Amino acid sequence: ITDIAHLEDIHPKNKQDVGRRLARIALSETYGREMTHSGPTYREKKIKGSKVRLMFDHTDAGLVAPGGKLKGFAIAGKDSQLVWAEAEIDGDEVVVWSDEVKKPVAVRYGWANNPTCNLYNKVGLPASPFRTDSWPGVRVGRK
Repeated sequence: ITDIAHLEDIHPKNKQDVGRRLARIALSETYGREMTHSGPTYREKKIKGSKVRLMFDHTDAGLVAPGGKLKGFAIAGKDSQLVWAEAEIDGDEVVVWSDEVKKPVAVRYGWANNPTCNLYNKVGLPASPFRTDSWPGVRVGRK
């Protein structure tokens, strides 16, 4: 519910959408109804040159970025210093890069207390925050 939560209050005011999303999970997972119950979830990455290609499960009818430009992606090289990144949808995948990181090793999405991010599947369910690394400690993206 990262897209409907509020920084000042962990209890979203929009309870109807929370209920609808939970109902989709129950109907799909418990009652076996054929329906999309999740937004895109990170599966794997492939690095080629200075770009990282991300693959997802639950893309269903495709990926979209309401508002046009993807937001919420950070990228890092082997120094583990995250910087805000550019990202674009390519079919059912997302390509991430930054001019500041020539040899990327990791990507994070929505990795903040109140993230601004906008990757959804075409069913209208948001992607969950994720990270491709397992570095210890908290790291904050820099500009």
